[in-house]
Amino acid sequence: MGQILLNGIVKSYGKEVVVKNLDLTVETGEFLTILGPSGCGKTTTLRMVAGLEEPDQGMIKLDDKVVFSRNDGVVVPPEARHLGLIFQSYALWPHMTVAKNITLALKEQKISKSEIADRLKNALEMVQLTGYAERYPSELSGGQQQRVAVARLIALRPKILLMDEPLSNLDAKLRTEMRASLKRLHRDLTATTVYVTHDQIEALTLSDRVIIMNEGRIMQEGSPYDIYHHPANIFVAEFIGDPGINLFEGKIDNGKIKCSDIEIPLPENFAKNKGRLIVGVRPEKIEVSETKKNGWQEVVTGIIQPTGANTIIEVKAGETPITLLQNGFITLPENSKLWINFEHDTLSFFDPETQENLRNNVG
Repeated sequence: MGQILLNGIVKSYGKEVVVKNLDLTVETGEFLTILGPSGCGKTTTLRMVAGLEEPDQGMIKLDDKVVFSRNDGVVVPPEARHLGLIFQSYALWPHMTVAKNITLALKEQKISKSEIADRLKNALEMVQLTGYAERYPSELSGGQQQRVAVARLIALRPKILLMDEPLSNLDAKLRTEMRASLKRLHRDLTATTVYVTHDQIEALTLSDRVIIMNEGRIMQEGSPYDIYHHPANIFVAEFIGDPGINLFEGKIDNGKIKCSDIEIPLPENFAKNKGRLIVGVRPEKIEVSETKKNGWQEVVTGIIQPTGANTIIEVKAGETPITLLQNGFITLPENSKLWINFEHDTLSFFDPETQENLRNNVG
């Protein structure tokens, strides 16, 4: 149990339509992430599922129960939808202890004292806060407060979890730890989870399926692998990936695309085309050599950014900038020569007018 169905959802604020005829199904037990820039409609979508916002049109079902229907006049209030919510703010009662924050909703459900005590103990163990039950939120760090919010959900044991950018206020180390905690929570509760974020790392590491939204519409949905390696259009290609994808626009000529100072050989099914084309390649998919190789493109290094396990290398082929990503901690002087190569199966090809990925239509 725990399927979510949205059909024909429209939401406006004044004259601005923020969600445009949205159809979406989240299967029971699935971890779905809605990813997109600020203002794309992702948080509004989540709030409509929760019952905190009412759509202008459409229907929302939780399992077989209609919780909203504009046509039928059905509006089930948030407290009757039996959902677990975590927001960007921790939403803890400052005058209550950790234990009371976690168990308040359980007491309202008239669960027995022994069951509440068992759930509290289990929840604190799962978020590694055993011994913190009598502390107040002001006595906790930001990461600990967020873990209390997670513990509250664990104790409640909802079949559907809704999370709206729950990690955005945490530092990098805590975000990494909490990602693991949230993934463990989803696994242990086997709950259907809808997670809203603008952070692509969270989307790629947590999700069974990712939906990318922009301007109130779904731009692409698929597994994290497909979203990253087979972007449906240039918007998705540029939104996913750090460092960002390299895009080269040029004219197809004699089996190659010529873009300013570089030439990229095309696979046979594209080489016969005419006109212009945009080629996309991820920085880590470009082959790099410190020695000259026949047929490889010579480039000159600019800024080098070692990040620890990897190094971002900015290079130029003539005046054309290219970003490379290499394994390891690399140091190179500026203006060093490198040679790069593009493999057919690592490239994406986009129509300059529609910006759609042509790989989806060409075998």
